[in-house]
Amino acid sequence: MNTKTEVKAHQRKSLVVVATSMCAALYAIGAYATAYIPSPWGFGQFRPAVVIPAFFATIFGPWPAALGAALGTLIADSTKHGYLYPGSFLAAVPGNFIGFFLFGYILKKRFSWGRFIAASNLTLTVANLIVAFLYVFLFKVLYVGDIKYVTVAPQVLTYLSIGLTIYWFVTMLPFVLLVTPLLIRAAVAAFPSILPEGVKVHSLREEIPKTTLGLAMLIPGIVMLMIGLFSTAYADFGKLFSLAGVALTVTQILFYGSGVFLFALGIITYAGQKFLWRKQFVEKKRRESN
Repeated sequence: MNTKTEVKAHQRKSLVVVATSMCAALYAIGAYATAYIPSPWGFGQFRPAVVIPAFFATIFGPWPAALGAALGTLIADSTKHGYLYPGSFLAAVPGNFIGFFLFGYILKKRFSWGRFIAASNLTLTVANLIVAFLYVFLFKVLYVGDIKYVTVAPQVLTYLSIGLTIYWFVTMLPFVLLVTPLLIRAAVAAFPSILPEGVKVHSLREEIPKTTLGLAMLIPGIVMLMIGLFSTAYADFGKLFSLAGVALTVTQILFYGSGVFLFALGIITYAGQKFLWRKQFVEKKRRESN
């Protein structure tokens, strides 16, 4: 009995090591693929590859996802810059670790699609906020001492960090909410024996709550549009997001564009739930009853 328990524990540890390594490698490759697409401020990249640690957090729990995300982002950033990049070590590594550990922790004990959607919104907000503030204040100001940032008021740096957080959140959220569930269901079909029971049950028997999914993108879209309108009505407020030579119109385009994009995705998802997915679900139930 003890031998079987020891074997299972060893297999579990081996699986965690393999999952962590795979997460780190895939995330590094995916992040590097878009490493040269920056934010409007010239730093902070476009990163749809966050679907990878989100997937591993759901399937394997907090530790493989957190460690894999931290190592993966360090590898990608250091490869891009050609040396061990301190900006990644000081900001991206802790932000990714905390964010995806939280993601996996929320889903570890009880998985449902509603919890997955809530975890996506919460962890992307927390993780990106951590990375943005650490990168601006700890790396740019304290570590590098960049005169462009040292000489401006902390209030402006705070708004810059918030703007960077918004950029990352808006560009990551649709990928996590729309792509990761497809990867999870594919994994359930291909490797059911290594997946948590809760993930298998909900993936096979439950439809993704499209109303909740639509609102998860619709509400942030409305918030982005409101910020854009506010920055247009009050130019001084908008200029706070325009540090580092970024024109006010560029930041306004960011808010308006991201708002319209998320709002449209939310409407499309909700409309699909109401007119397409629900119809398919009713027809499926009807066939089962017959």
